[in-house]
Amino acid sequence: MSRFFTFILLTVLCSAACAQQTDRRTRQYLPPTRIVWMQDSSYIRGANNLLIPGNGQADLSNRNMCVMKSTGGAHPAKLLDFGRELHGGLRIVTGMPRGQKPVNVRIRFGESVSEAMSNAGENGATNDHAMRDFKMSLPWLGVAETGLSGFRFARIDLLDDDSELQLKEISAVSVMRDIPYLGHFRCSDTLLNKIWDTGAYTVHLNMQNYLWDGIKRDRLVWMGDLHPEVMTVATVFGAQDVVNRSMDLVKQTTPLPGWMNGIGSYSLWWIIIQRDWYLYTGNKEYLAGQREYLEGLLKQVISQTDEKGREKTGGTRFLDWPSSENQAAVDAGLQAMTIMALDAGAQLCSLLGNDSLAKECAQTAVKARKAASVLARSLLKTKSEPYTPGNKQAAALLAMSGVMPAETAAERFISRGGAKGFSTFYGYYMLDALAMAGQFDTAMDIMRTYWGGMLSVGATTFWEDFDIAWLENAARIDRPVPAGKKDIHGDYGAYCYTGFRHSLCHGWASGPTSWLSRWVLGVRPLEAGFAAVEIEPHLGSLQWAEGTFPTPYGVINVRHEKMQDGSVKSDVKAPEGVKVIIKQDASGKKEHRPAAIHGKRI
Repeated sequence: MSRFFTFILLTVLCSAACAQQTDRRTRQYLPPTRIVWMQDSSYIRGANNLLIPGNGQADLSNRNMCVMKSTGGAHPAKLLDFGRELHGGLRIVTGMPRGQKPVNVRIRFGESVSEAMSNAGENGATNDHAMRDFKMSLPWLGVAETGLSGFRFARIDLLDDDSELQLKEISAVSVMRDIPYLGHFRCSDTLLNKIWDTGAYTVHLNMQNYLWDGIKRDRLVWMGDLHPEVMTVATVFGAQDVVNRSMDLVKQTTPLPGWMNGIGSYSLWWIIIQRDWYLYTGNKEYLAGQREYLEGLLKQVISQTDEKGREKTGGTRFLDWPSSENQAAVDAGLQAMTIMALDAGAQLCSLLGNDSLAKECAQTAVKARKAASVLARSLLKTKSEPYTPGNKQAAALLAMSGVMPAETAAERFISRGGAKGFSTFYGYYMLDALAMAGQFDTAMDIMRTYWGGMLSVGATTFWEDFDIAWLENAARIDRPVPAGKKDIHGDYGAYCYTGFRHSLCHGWASGPTSWLSRWVLGVRPLEAGFAAVEIEPHLGSLQWAEGTFPTPYGVINVRHEKMQDGSVKSDVKAPEGVKVIIKQDASGKKEHRPAAIHGKRI
């Protein structure tokens, strides 16, 4: 072969190799923790053998088998529990029945017991985004892997008449990133500890090749929903490329003047996330690569703000699902979000050396604040209950944008009715507004009631939506629903997530994880990349709190302990290169301002 053709061949092969994706996820094989239910159990022998961890290899010994035999009238089935929500599928290792033919089975995944017992098309149960109800053939004396969804439970039915299935193993195939939890949180309240852990695990499961909304349904990158997830990633895992790749994906698929995911507020969230992600990671190279799109988007936002400062954001007008029918709240919330995005844009443009656009952002934000104050007064005059869906969302954003005093937002809306009117997505911002008003105990009480409410019925991850009214007479998700009890998965849900279509692992619900580290541990970056950090604890009624926080320089270790006189003793160990400022809890209104982004221009 000539050198020329050798060169061409190598070029083609190298190009093909470079074009291939790199999958940074790992696979772990987990045995079931229990057998929840069996159908025609007299036709099943050795079921408990499936609880023994295996090696994934078929063999000739045929020992310790679970044998399922069907007849014309009996078709045995079993429901397995893998102990916690997982992303992945099943590995099934079979034995050698006499027939030596493939055996047909039906597989059903479920995030709850009742979902795994449902049929596709029944009560919201769906194969959208991921197959969770399907048939397959299993080999004689072999191994088969199937499924890629979000689940905790799996039901296996033997389909054919007069058939025999020998099962050596059924393992869950957990597919997720093998990354360390650099951040952690512990305090004197074990329920808050569990809430922090559950939020971290919820986002970890959604950190697949991209940062998804949910692992069963909504295996997509929704830009606005990413903000709570990104803050949890920064709190628990530190800088991760999955965040950059996800923000870039939505940018690349949304050429201007489009609005990300077709939703105006989601483009505003992209601007805010860029500011917050840079603040936590200090990644100048990545931020510099966003300049062209960022500047174009900011000009578009400015052009969609009228001479009186009222936003006219295009695309679907949306905050979150529970608020979507409260148009006044949506309008007020979008006005506040426009201010937040313009403030973030002014900071970023200044850093990127575009002083004229930074000035234009700041000037437009001034006008937008004046217009927002009118909407805030209108919201305060509403005759509806303060916990009407949407009111707490709007009040939280108005407080965060500096339009409504945090104390007013907390007292008139967010704290009234407790967890009534909270939502899994915007609950994060409601907690922030309560912290700004100095209501830390109120925030933690609501956290225990609302996020703790999901845990009380067996959740191991946080859900797409939740209403505390659902808890009344509700059955647990990890048991069959008894007669007379409400099915908290199948009986509720709304909009695009009715019944079993409802995702029980949604990253936007992870807000308490970053909130506890931000406000209770009190860790707040003052300069990009944690070149300087402020530590101001807010223990409220807690006796102590401790944890770690990842930074580009290494991990910050923090412990706060309440003394007998009510003061708080703080012990902080920070890596070299991080300037630490320790403040004592002033027990009052907290200014929710983004840290100034200092440093050389990019």
